[in-house]
Amino acid sequence: CVCACVFLLSATPLTLLKLITSPPTVRIVHSGHACNVEEERHTERVYTIREGETLELTCLVTGHPRPQIRWTKTAGSVSDRFQDSSVFNETLHISKIQRHQGGRYYCKAENGLGSPAIKSIRVDVYYLDDPLVTVHQSVGEAKEQFYYERTVFLRCVANSNPPVRYSWHRGRDVLSQGSDKGVEIYEPFFTQGETKILKLKNLRPQDYANYSCIASVRNVCGISDRNIVFKLTNKTASPSIKLLVEDPIVVNPGQTVSLVCITTGGEPNPTLSWVSSSDSLPEKSVVKGGTLTLPAITSDEAGVYSCVASNNVGNPAKKSTTIVVRALKKGRFWITPDPYHNDDNIQIGREVKISCQVEATPPEELIFGWLKNGRAMRSSERMVITQTDPDISPGTTNLDIIDLKFTDFGTYTCVAALKGGGIPEISIDVNISSTTVPPNLTVPRGKSPLVVREGDTVELECLVSGKPKPIILWSRADKEAPMPDGSLQAESYDGVLRIVNVSREMTGSYRCQTSQFNGFNVKPREAVVELIVQYPPSVEPVLLEMRQGLGRPVVMNCRVLRAHPSRVLRYEWRLGNRLLHAGHFDQSDETEYTVKSLNREGWGEYTCDVNNEAGAGRCTFLVTGKAYPPEFYYDTYSPLWQNRPTVYGFKLQWTQMNPNAVDRIVAYRLGIRQHSVFIEIPVDGTITKGELNTHNLTELIKPAAYEVRLTPITRFGEGDSTIRIITYSGDLNIFHCSFEEEPICMFTQDKNDDFDWTRHSAATRDTKYTPNTGPSDDRSGSKQGFYMYIETSRPRKEGEVARLVSPFFNVVPKNPYGIANPPAYCFSFFFHMYGKHIGTLNAFLRQKGQTAAEGPAWSLSGNQGDRWKQAKVSIHPTASFQVVLEGIRGPGIEGDIAIDDVTLEEGECRDLPPISKHLGTIVTDLSNVILLFHQINTFITMQL
Repeated sequence: CVCACVFLLSATPLTLLKLITSPPTVRIVHSGHACNVEEERHTERVYTIREGETLELTCLVTGHPRPQIRWTKTAGSVSDRFQDSSVFNETLHISKIQRHQGGRYYCKAENGLGSPAIKSIRVDVYYLDDPLVTVHQSVGEAKEQFYYERTVFLRCVANSNPPVRYSWHRGRDVLSQGSDKGVEIYEPFFTQGETKILKLKNLRPQDYANYSCIASVRNVCGISDRNIVFKLTNKTASPSIKLLVEDPIVVNPGQTVSLVCITTGGEPNPTLSWVSSSDSLPEKSVVKGGTLTLPAITSDEAGVYSCVASNNVGNPAKKSTTIVVRALKKGRFWITPDPYHNDDNIQIGREVKISCQVEATPPEELIFGWLKNGRAMRSSERMVITQTDPDISPGTTNLDIIDLKFTDFGTYTCVAALKGGGIPEISIDVNISSTTVPPNLTVPRGKSPLVVREGDTVELECLVSGKPKPIILWSRADKEAPMPDGSLQAESYDGVLRIVNVSREMTGSYRCQTSQFNGFNVKPREAVVELIVQYPPSVEPVLLEMRQGLGRPVVMNCRVLRAHPSRVLRYEWRLGNRLLHAGHFDQSDETEYTVKSLNREGWGEYTCDVNNEAGAGRCTFLVTGKAYPPEFYYDTYSPLWQNRPTVYGFKLQWTQMNPNAVDRIVAYRLGIRQHSVFIEIPVDGTITKGELNTHNLTELIKPAAYEVRLTPITRFGEGDSTIRIITYSGDLNIFHCSFEEEPICMFTQDKNDDFDWTRHSAATRDTKYTPNTGPSDDRSGSKQGFYMYIETSRPRKEGEVARLVSPFFNVVPKNPYGIANPPAYCFSFFFHMYGKHIGTLNAFLRQKGQTAAEGPAWSLSGNQGDRWKQAKVSIHPTASFQVVLEGIRGPGIEGDIAIDDVTLEEGECRDLPPISKHLGTIVTDLSNVILLFHQINTFITMQL
């Protein structure tokens, strides 16, 4: 336990490295159950997977700050998002993938630097459904002959990806085009690849047999063939059915309805099913064989029901019936004054008509009756009872009273019923008297304009006079907009429109209007009510965090976006409960408060309240000295190190977000959750934006993972923290660098040499480069790939040296009492030495605490040809060490030396090539001969 916590108990100064930011790069890797992954036309990757398997794609990104990752999808023929949502993490995981989930998947990474990085992969889902055989027959009568020619077509179809191949068998015999004169096999031109038709011409006795259709996708993704068998006999026929019910079926609500369908023909036996005009059968319906039962039927379940029979021979048979559920609803009336007079009043000696309307199902069963004061009426010369033409006004009856007399005053009742009964009658009473007068609408005094506050409950009111009182219809008068309940019109029986939780969008004019129903059939009366909704000021920003260091100015601005009423706006600035400044808005719509020099008492929550009659809006500014969070650097090459059996080390790297926004960061607090211990990492000097910071964690226990929390500290105190997970992986014992990123894997230029190595790629090479020397691509053959090289053009001189130094690698003895047998490491790299003026490339081992420099562990001189070669050398350090690659300029400008793909891994080098292959190139003088024998003893290798 003590040794496991060593890294927490000692604080080492923070290591600051060069400035680093990098735009995102992205690469898609796959796992899961892929059948095949291939490159298509060198630009598109195709991932093939079997339906029902697991798709797993991982987006590997680099870039700093850490890019945000998003997966999206474009289907093969239709662009769309994921059915659920886009995926905002590195791994896209789809269990039991279905065919509709195939398509192009895009991984997008962005961190605000340059353009987003996007890579895609096309996912092809393979599947094969069971085939289906359908049979069609044609019978042609041959003129002047006494026989019929009968031809049968067997059509086989199966859904699949990739396209299916079909084959036909009769019994055990394979059928093919030309194998039998009575058989023809073809694909219809308009459906090529989708089906294969077997045509049996002029049926013969041997044609009555079992036919098998086999669908195959050639066993791709392990999908086996599917087949179906159809038995063709002299009785094979398309289905026919019969419904044992009437059409239509008229029933009362609550009755149980049974529809019976039977087959009357068809071979093979047809399958029966039921469908309805509403697309789906009622939930409580029961289907048993050919019988459909609808218990306790309702009006909503009325409609057309169809029985469908299918046996894949010919076309399906279909028979339908209509179920009508008897009902009466929506009884209404209206009074029409004498149309030959200009006023709308009812007067003695004039004509008056009473109309009554009811919705009836079925409409032909509707019957009406009229009563006066409870006594039945009959049509007469002065009391004319008629029924309106159903095409003009369905379900309507009229009572015309000619030459109205005093004795005609009374209550008239319209009674609606259905023939046969079973449905309750609807009765509508209409009173005709001297007090029966047309309606009038007015708005009560003080009810318009109506001023309310947002969120209140409000009642808009129109007073209705007249007898009978009609239904009042409310609508918007100022614009084509729905009412608060979402409808275009709202009905009211008392003239009041009640709105709960009124909002600012409801401000405007509302029209109240009389309806002709349950009132007079006259020109509608209407009135308008103005509604004004007051609301508090809307301001911005609602909440803004402002980070600032001591002694610096802070400017806060609060802006009014909208308010009603917009006049008499007052503002108050406060820090906590302390009033700082107050005033009124004039012409401006914003107010500003400035802290000229921030002190410790100035940190806190500032508020600006803007008030009007309806309330207040508030801007809040949180002024703080908290530092922004650090941003972990995830692209560290070989961050795992310290090669010991039970422990490992990790190189933790990060940059600081906006370090100059607050006071100088004096330290970082580092915590590891698994140990509940924190240390402070002191910071010397000022951290600049993009500066890479490094701290080594040691004594981490294999293979545990650790949650690391890093918090910056300023004079204010702790800032925002960042968390990342450190995991142990099998790559602990391997260091690899291909120089693809600007940090070049923590390699550094030696400060005591003559010039520097240069990071380069053929795609960005200067057109003025020296010909006949240097590589034309990186070690992998990519023009875009990077490598390191020494530029030997002027002003370089012969014998000048450039050294590239690796980061430190730790060596910890397995034996606590010392290193009896130093551990072995294999150091390898690729080199390119082409040109007639090539000098020398050396590799050195530099150990910590070493005072005198040793000779090179590897050395090579002279032109090696225009190709990349690999060098390997086993080394045995006894302390923490670095490897140094040294390039020495030759006698002329055609002497560029390049290196790429540097690797260091545990263990002796393997695959040693014969030493004789490169003896002549290594031996250049006596000292090199001595060095050669030393290298043989230490297993130098160089693989051409």
